[in-house]
Amino acid sequence: MSEKKIDSAKPIISFSNVTKVYTLYKNSREQFVALFHNSKKFKRHKALEDVSFEIKQGESVAIIGKNGAGKSTVLKMITGVCYPTSGEVYVEGRVSALLELTAGFSNDMTGRENIYFKGYVLGMKDDEIKEIEEKVIEFADLGDYIDQPVRTYSSGMKVRLGFAININTNPDILVIDEALSVGDAAFKKKCKDKIHEMIQKDITVLYVSHNRDIQDFCDRCIYLQKGKVIFDGTMKETLEKYPEFGKS
Repeated sequence: MSEKKIDSAKPIISFSNVTKVYTLYKNSREQFVALFHNSKKFKRHKALEDVSFEIKQGESVAIIGKNGAGKSTVLKMITGVCYPTSGEVYVEGRVSALLELTAGFSNDMTGRENIYFKGYVLGMKDDEIKEIEEKVIEFADLGDYIDQPVRTYSSGMKVRLGFAININTNPDILVIDEALSVGDAAFKKKCKDKIHEMIQKDITVLYVSHNRDIQDFCDRCIYLQKGKVIFDGTMKETLEKYPEFGKS
């Protein structure tokens, strides 16, 4: 598989004065009416405000904050799901996101066919998918179910397949959002070992979590509060400065 060269002198991710404002409607009817008329029945919600940071290749960075702090919006911009209202977002290289692990499967396709289907969605070519196919099958460990329709899978089996596909796509950037809170203990350990292996290979890892287990992976932490960066430093400094983090 051909690999794109990443310029290690440049940040692999850069947010420059990024602000994101969402327009919120009371219901779907008001949203529909606004398509044709200058409706004023809406609210504006500023999810991010003047956010700036840079992440270099090979860094492992935690993004933390309470619900509504803007963490998901940051991830959506990195993965290209949404765009800033103002400011600039720069991302270089292939991004693999461990977010909704069971999203995007075709229930009528087999597990094996879904490997190719999700590979195409990620922009991979046939030869690239073929190269990782057996690695995905081995990691998911679904046995004969790999050639059965996904509609016959349990939710846990879908998670295993989703994780196995995303973790083996040879990304430059791995984005994780509470993905390790699912699955049995043995599978969780397998996933954690794989993430540690990827960090050792200089892959950039972004990990969003409400738990202190992120210190097992991340050296740096970006703390968001009400859409603003209130702290950006080492994991050790973060836990000392904000001892309440990760405590119920």
